[in-house]
Amino acid sequence: MTEYTISLIPGDGIGPELTEATMKVLEAVQKKFGLKLKMVEAEAGDATLAKRGAALPQDSVEKIKASNACLKGPVGESAADVIVKLRLMFDLYANLRPLKAYPAVAVARPDIDMMFVRENTEDVYKGLEFTIGNDTTLCLRVITRSNCERIAKKAFEIARLRNDKKKVTAIHKANVMRVTDGLFASVCRETAKQYPDIAFNELYVDAASMRLIKEPQEFDVLCTCNMFGDILSDEAAQLIGGLGMAPGANIGDNFALFEPIHGSAPNRAGKHTANPISMILSAKMMLEWLGEKYNDKKCTNAGKAIENGVIIALRNGQTVPDCGGNTTTVGMAEAIAAAITVKTG
Repeated sequence: MTEYTISLIPGDGIGPELTEATMKVLEAVQKKFGLKLKMVEAEAGDATLAKRGAALPQDSVEKIKASNACLKGPVGESAADVIVKLRLMFDLYANLRPLKAYPAVAVARPDIDMMFVRENTEDVYKGLEFTIGNDTTLCLRVITRSNCERIAKKAFEIARLRNDKKKVTAIHKANVMRVTDGLFASVCRETAKQYPDIAFNELYVDAASMRLIKEPQEFDVLCTCNMFGDILSDEAAQLIGGLGMAPGANIGDNFALFEPIHGSAPNRAGKHTANPISMILSAKMMLEWLGEKYNDKKCTNAGKAIENGVIIALRNGQTVPDCGGNTTTVGMAEAIAAAITVKTG
């Protein structure tokens, strides 16, 4: 039996609760499919900063480096020192955020099914900010051809495999930021010519934000720069029931990190009512990535079983209050795990 080492960052706020819930589901698929996941906890986040003086200690970095993949709960105010740093450290250039309408959840439309493919290592999130004198600040926006090329290629490759829509929408603001977004837009157009089987269109970011509300069912794969992708994907998550329904992946050529796209919600910590689906579906994405990377059908099937289990729990009303039910975070995970054990796979 192949054993995969998974570095685990529980995070801050509701992070430990989501982590506990997700472990229930991962235990179920391990038993059902004969998988073996060795979970190695790596401290990071606000609590770690307070305790150890560093939000991402070096021993945690070494644990992550020694793992096959990383699963991370949300962290608080130290996010820039944790997730942004890890994205750059491991060159996790593609941020993938699938946003899909699930049954028995209040959604804008039942046919929403889109994927944000967001460049993940540059743009203003490089953190190159400066103060000049006493009253002027600068932020440098970095957009490179090489990163535009690989994120555009990733978007088209994903569109080819996802569904029958097979469409990529490049989102930018090249009419104003003519150099940086101009480069991004031109690379997307060049890349589109290599994929004649994929439909291609472009939208300015302000128009895209409007059309996500007006006609979300029209979108398939949305390819965009770092900051625009961060903002728009949060907006789009509200169309499918909120951020608690939104998983995320940070993908590089050799490593990947998976996490819910939301923050640590400290005001909800300890109430045990947070929606665990975001992190549970992030674990699903992790298993699918492991299945693809290591050609392991057990991982691939386990990922599908997790999604099926989520659907069954939602339809049965075994959910937290955010989804209309009255169970707890862990209680919902236990319902998903039970559905996996009994009815899926």
